[in-house]
Amino acid sequence: MTGFHLDNATARRVFLDRHALAEPPTGPAGPNEIQSLIERLGFVQVDSVQTVARAHHMILWSRRQRYRPATLSRLLERERSLFENWTHDAAIIPTRFFPHWHEKFRRSRKRMEERWPKWQGDTFLGECDEVLSRITRAGPLTAGEAGDGKAGNGGGWWEWQPAKAALEYLWRSGDLAIARREAFRKIYDLTEKVIPETHRAPSPSEHAIDWACHAALDRLGFATHGEIAAFWDLVSPAEARDWCLAEMAAGRLIEGRIEGADGRAYRAYARPEMIETAKDTPEPPSGRARILSPFDPALRDRKRTERLFGFHYRIEIFVPEARRKYGYYVFPVMEGARLIGRLDAKAMRETGCLSVRAFWPEPGLRMGKARLARLEAELDRLARFSDCTRVDYADGWLREAMPG
Repeated sequence: MTGFHLDNATARRVFLDRHALAEPPTGPAGPNEIQSLIERLGFVQVDSVQTVARAHHMILWSRRQRYRPATLSRLLERERSLFENWTHDAAIIPTRFFPHWHEKFRRSRKRMEERWPKWQGDTFLGECDEVLSRITRAGPLTAGEAGDGKAGNGGGWWEWQPAKAALEYLWRSGDLAIARREAFRKIYDLTEKVIPETHRAPSPSEHAIDWACHAALDRLGFATHGEIAAFWDLVSPAEARDWCLAEMAAGRLIEGRIEGADGRAYRAYARPEMIETAKDTPEPPSGRARILSPFDPALRDRKRTERLFGFHYRIEIFVPEARRKYGYYVFPVMEGARLIGRLDAKAMRETGCLSVRAFWPEPGLRMGKARLARLEAELDRLARFSDCTRVDYADGWLREAMPG
């Protein structure tokens, strides 16, 4: 097979199947099921915003609605089958992938050694050594305990105190790991105290690069070399391109065209077997709505999502309120293989209320009685997950679609 063409409907099905969104969000959600789900996705992004629920919890809930956060804590903090580190952002990753992260640690350390002393001062690397020695002697630390009590208590990375910066440097370069979180504060410890010995030995660089490209394509189904590189943020686009060319020469990869939502096609790579099975990929269930985290794996690559679904999405947290089009933190809503709108909601736990401020359907989408009932049923489920007992709807919450 020398090439392929995937129409948009088939490409969406493949995309959603690889992101575990092509089946109903039902079934058991115990430790084994959640471990398997995260391995299937590759990772889940961690984010501190808790408008309704933190991103990592909502990503898992949207796929297994029996999921409860205590299950993830067990896998991270007791069983150690997951660890927290960095992909394109902070993420929870299967521990069996840890050997490949040594390559990421090596690259991250090199970049940080070039840049962070200019940011934190000439004594920064010496301060890192002091923090590492302190944890070796005294045990786990939070940023506040390591510094003056202010580190990590708000503000962006540019406001980090020296102790916070040192801990992050040591974490991103592999000397430290996150032992656990308390009130979402990271507690850092020596990597050897957190990662089981069976997973600590590093993979050779060339093996890590090959693994990263294979594992990314497995989870994307089809991808450009740039998308392969961006998935783990472990290899460069040039390395991913060279890998794709080598795999094509060996007959293990083919290049073809993917039809976007606007009818235009773009070039991508896929395995021959994926193309053969794509036509049998199931249609996502259309009988219910699904509320997604803004950091959902299916939305992480905004350009890819826009190409496939015609859905332009941006988080407006850092946009001044007067200039926001939708809201501080709005949730994409999916139905079947379509992204149908955006939801502005907040869990008011002190009153037990999930407050729904607005829902904007996508242009051309009609919110009939059946679709509205599906959305309200999903909001009832989301309220229960976020420890609320009811849903309150603001006047005029069902808005008109905004122009693109």
